[in-house]
Amino acid sequence: MSALQSRINKTLALATTLAALAMVTGCHKKASGVDPNALGPTSAAAAPAPTATITADPAAIDLGQSVVLNWRSQNASSVSIDGIGEVNLNGTQTVSPSNSTNFHLLAKGDGGTAESNVRVTVRVPVAPTAPPAVAADMGSEAAFHQNVQDIFFDYDSFDLRPDATTSVTQAASYLAAHPAIKVIIGGYCDDRGSAEYNLALGENRANSARAALVAAGVSSNRLRVISYGKEKQFCTDETESCWQQNRRAQFSLDR
Repeated sequence: MSALQSRINKTLALATTLAALAMVTGCHKKASGVDPNALGPTSAAAAPAPTATITADPAAIDLGQSVVLNWRSQNASSVSIDGIGEVNLNGTQTVSPSNSTNFHLLAKGDGGTAESNVRVTVRVPVAPTAPPAVAADMGSEAAFHQNVQDIFFDYDSFDLRPDATTSVTQAASYLAAHPAIKVIIGGYCDDRGSAEYNLALGENRANSARAALVAAGVSSNRLRVISYGKEKQFCTDETESCWQQNRRAQFSLDR
C-alpha cells in the first residue's frame, strides 16, 4: 500500500469517527431554561400604609369661641372627619362647636386605613341661680289714691300751683316705697274751648305732673301720659267750682 493510500484511509477513518460522535450527541435534548409560568403569578410590591394626624388649637374654648383643626396625611387617597365630611388630604378648618366634641379623622389608601382623634373641650357658663321671687308690693287701690292725689290747674294753664307741691312730694314718697307700681297720668280740661285745643292743654297738664314726679325722684319709665281733653268731665255744671274739678292731672294705677 502506497503512502497516499494510507493517508486516505486515515482521513476516512477520522471522518467516520466524527460522524458517529455527532449522532450520539444529537440523541440528547438540549437543556431548556426555567419556564416562568411554572413559578405561578408574581405579586406586586405592597402599597405603603397611610398615616394621619389631627390637632386642635386651642384644645379648650369658652362657648361661642372658635378652634382651628389642623390635619396631615400620607399615602392616603381620601380623608374624612366625623361631623365635617370629606376633606382635603391635608388642611385646616375653623369650627365653633357648641359642646365638647371628639373630632375623629379617617384616612384611606391602597395600603389600608389610619385614624386619629382630637378632643375639643367647650366650657359652658353656668347660669347663676336666681334669687327667690318676691311678690311685688303694689299696695291697695285705696292706699294709692290716698297717697297719690290728683293735681288741679288754673283756667287755661298747665303751670303747677303752689298747692300741688305737697301732693307731688307725698306721691313721690309713696311710689318710692312701692317700686313695682306704674302710673298713668291723665290730663283733663273743662268744656270751654275746642276739642283740639283742650287735647293739647290736657297733654301739657299731664306732662307738667310727670315732670314734677321725675324731679322728685320717680323713674320716668314708670309714668305714662295720656290726654282726655274735655271728653271726660268729672262735673257737668256750668260753674267755676265744677270747671275746677275738670281742670286736673289724674293719677291711676297702670296695670
